[in-house]
Amino acid sequence: MNQNTLQNQLSLLEFQSNAKTDQVIEIYSTDIEELTRVQDNNLDLVYIRPKINDFRRINQYFITVNQKLKNKGYLVCQCETLTQRNNRLKIKYGKFYVVYKPLDFVYKRVIPKLTGIKKIYFEISDGKNRVLSKAEVLGRLYYCGFELVKMDEIDNRLHLIMKKTKPPCNDPQPSYGPLFKMKRVGKDGNIIHTFKFRTMHPYSEYLRDYMLQQNGYSLTGDGIGKIDNDFRVTEWGKFLRKNWLDELPQFINIFRGELKLVGVRPISSSFVKEYPEDFLKDRLQYKPGLFPPYAAHIHKSVAEYIESEKKYLAAYKKSPIVTDIKYFLWIVFNILSHKIRSQ
Repeated sequence: MNQNTLQNQLSLLEFQSNAKTDQVIEIYSTDIEELTRVQDNNLDLVYIRPKINDFRRINQYFITVNQKLKNKGYLVCQCETLTQRNNRLKIKYGKFYVVYKPLDFVYKRVIPKLTGIKKIYFEISDGKNRVLSKAEVLGRLYYCGFELVKMDEIDNRLHLIMKKTKPPCNDPQPSYGPLFKMKRVGKDGNIIHTFKFRTMHPYSEYLRDYMLQQNGYSLTGDGIGKIDNDFRVTEWGKFLRKNWLDELPQFINIFRGELKLVGVRPISSSFVKEYPEDFLKDRLQYKPGLFPPYAAHIHKSVAEYIESEKKYLAAYKKSPIVTDIKYFLWIVFNILSHKIRSQ
């Protein structure tokens, strides 16, 4: 064991010892029964020994942990992330890893997300050794009412200290499949839900505030309006964004009359704050579009992003049809030449 690993382990143990012993519980089983016997709002700290990957009903378990902890109480847990799993399998299978990886991907990552088939998978596997990304683990914990206090990698495991800060989210069915629905600001400030193919790990939406606090928005390049250095984006998600394939489901919004083909971007309620009040009032008078002006004007800052919309609307007011045709052809060229990627 190297010195850094030992120091990290001691820091976790030191943190654990700060809580009163009669208000701490250590869990050695994935069975939820041990927790249900504890009085609600009674614990200062819950220390879970098994890795999260072995829990069959992860959300249900950590919602129960939330109920048993006092407000501002702590949860200490661990998991094997997708990256750590791949590192372990490369060592285990060596040159045969390239053969094992696609089979493992289908069985451990695709099948558990398919309605109907996933029931058979969980009956066979009992949910053990589930493949979980760092983003999904953190997203699930935030969904269950926790916030991150500290995160350390120890012996190829991610160790987490979380704090209970609120009740669990009441979303009955968090987004998990390949089609993702996002809350956006549409015409007249009305909230619409736009559709995209998933480019982020499941439960990533619950980490948005955390990611903004840590990294902020990207201020340069074609990532304007998106969170900088976002580990929630998958590798295949980067490919979909680069080729604008993730945007295809937004034709559903066009058929619904919520979007048109070319127009200002439907934006998140948090990004609304980046706009000058006078221009925001103007742009909200128009229906947003699938293909936005920023994809025509290659921008390098938030100011240029907004300026591209001002240029588009100025031209659109004079000649709507000609402007949309011009911008459509311009944007298609930029997409095909990979000068711009989807956001």
